[in-house]
Amino acid sequence: MKIRTLLLLLFMSTVSFVLPAPSSAEEEFSATIKRYPYRIQDLTVIGSPSWYTIHDKDTLLDIARRNGLGYNEVELLYPRMDAWVPPNGKRITVPTFWVLPPTQHEQLVINVAELRLYFFDKATSTVQTNPIGIGDEGWETPLGTFSITEKRPNPTWYIPLSLQAKYGMASMPPGPENPLGEFVMKFSAGAYGIHGTAMPWGVGRLVSHGCIRCYPEHIRILYPQVPVGTKLEIIYEPVKIGQKDGQIYVEVHPDVYRKIPDLEQYATDKLSKHPLADQVDMNKFHMAIMLQNGVPTNVTRISTGNRSPKLVEFSKD
Repeated sequence: MKIRTLLLLLFMSTVSFVLPAPSSAEEEFSATIKRYPYRIQDLTVIGSPSWYTIHDKDTLLDIARRNGLGYNEVELLYPRMDAWVPPNGKRITVPTFWVLPPTQHEQLVINVAELRLYFFDKATSTVQTNPIGIGDEGWETPLGTFSITEKRPNPTWYIPLSLQAKYGMASMPPGPENPLGEFVMKFSAGAYGIHGTAMPWGVGRLVSHGCIRCYPEHIRILYPQVPVGTKLEIIYEPVKIGQKDGQIYVEVHPDVYRKIPDLEQYATDKLSKHPLADQVDMNKFHMAIMLQNGVPTNVTRISTGNRSPKLVEFSKD
C-alpha cells in the first residue's frame, strides 16, 4: 500500500462528532455525495461506466477506491491484471454503474453478494451507493430486515472474547488501530454494525467478523444522513435484473458464500419470473452468467442505439 495511504491511518480518529476535514494525506481519497435518480417501475440501473488511465505507482486497490469501488469490482473485471503493478498508461473501463437490488422499504439495503450498500431517499427518488467489506467465511454477515438502533462517533471497540487474547485487551479505544474507524451505526442483529475501517484495503473483500466496513470517506458522508430507526435490509442476491431507457440489464456476481448450488439455473428461474423475460437475448444472458463480472450487461434481444459497453470490452483483460 502507498505511503500516503498508511499516513491516512494515523489521522483517522477525532475527539468529537465533527465531520473531519481531510488532511493532505487523505485528499486523494476524498468523496462527495452522489445521488442517482431511480424509479422502481422502470429505472433501476444507475450511474454510467467511466474511463481511467492507469498512472505510475497506481495499484488496483487505489484505482478502485479513487472511483468509489470495492477491490472486488475491479478484480472481477480485470482478473488477469497485476493488482500491484497494473500496466502504466493503459486506459481501462471503470464499472461505475449498477443494477439496483430488490427492496421493500427503500431505505438502507446491503447486498452481501455484491459487497455494496445502497441508501434510498424515497422523498427525492434518489439513491446513493458505496462499496463495503463483509464477513469472512465462518463469520458471515447476517441476512434479514433490521433497523439502525445506535450511532456512535469515535467508538470504542469492545473486543469479542474469542479475540481478546489476540489483541491483549478487552476493549480498544478510538485511534488509528481501531477497526471500527471514526463512526459506527449498530443495527438490531446483536453486536453487528456498519462502520468505518482502519484497513481501507479490506473494502471489497470478505474480511470482517460479520460487520459491514466502509471506506473512511464514505462513512463520514453516510453517518450524518442515516437516523436511528432507519430500516436496514441485508440480502444475498448475486443476480440482479434491471431496466434503463427501455433496455434490460443483468448484473451477475460470484456466489461468495456458496449458497446457490447452480447459479445458472438460479438466474434462469429468476428471469422466468420477470415481466420482460420475453425480450431477453438468452445468449447474452447466459454469457453474463458465465462471466460473473459484476457489470450490468444489456441483454435486450433487439437493442437500437444501444450505448452500453459490450461484453468483450469487459472480458479481454
